[in-house]
Amino acid sequence: MAFNKRLGRVGIWSLGLNATDPARSGEIGEAAAELEELGFGTLWIGGSPSVDQAVPLLANTSRATVGTSIIRIWDQPAAELAARHAELNATYGGRFLLGLGVSHSETIDKGDHPLVARPYSAFKEYLTALDTADTPVPREQRAIAALGPKMLELARDRTLGALPYLTTPEHTAAARETLGPDALLAPEFKVVLDPDIERARATARGYLAFYLTLANYRKSWLRSGFTEADFADGGSNRLLDAVFALGDATAVRRRADEYRAAGADHLAIPVVAADDQGNPVDLPLPQWRALAEALPLAD
Repeated sequence: MAFNKRLGRVGIWSLGLNATDPARSGEIGEAAAELEELGFGTLWIGGSPSVDQAVPLLANTSRATVGTSIIRIWDQPAAELAARHAELNATYGGRFLLGLGVSHSETIDKGDHPLVARPYSAFKEYLTALDTADTPVPREQRAIAALGPKMLELARDRTLGALPYLTTPEHTAAARETLGPDALLAPEFKVVLDPDIERARATARGYLAFYLTLANYRKSWLRSGFTEADFADGGSNRLLDAVFALGDATAVRRRADEYRAAGADHLAIPVVAADDQGNPVDLPLPQWRALAEALPLAD
């Protein structure tokens, strides 16, 4: 079975699945097992995880694909990453997908990584290193974070496909044109399950604030027809409504259908949730269960 078919229609993307604290590995493993039982095809580890952070998810599931979204190419030599990737896939039935990215130039120490200024060249070199490692990473077992045309072409030509982040259905349609019919297109879009739209937008603004400071996302949104005015005051309603699904489960289903109609093969969905005191919830099980009921998880 082709790897992109094994991803399923919908996956859960979560920072909460990023097990940096060993004491939480049991809790995260239980969450992974439930997500698999709910029918989600892929569990995406958000943030900048290491390969080892996939282990609790793989060990507590038997069918789901586990992917990183994304490992930064600056964080580990390609040969070491390739060897660890091969070990995990040998142990866990080939269910591990390597999601790679260059991250954001604002967050990388340019003294340690001079190629940050040339991310496209750096990515090509890294993929070549994965190709020539003692245990190469096959192109169908790796995908890359891609927003602009050059990165999308690189995803098409040298990997399984693209993992665009914070995009719109319109971006998805344009990305499909660049990728062609065969490459994986797995966009991420964020969900705030709250029928009070103004409250949902407030939650979304709090989450989006960091991303509004990052040049690569601003450039992507400008290419998609937004303006600098859309970035003011935490993001315009127009921007929020475009990159989030806000509202009840029916609204989320409607937005998922839009991405699918635009050419997405798979949807990676983060749920943005808070408790009664407004604190972020990193393993929002009730919301995941609601999505499992609302979304078509199987063909």
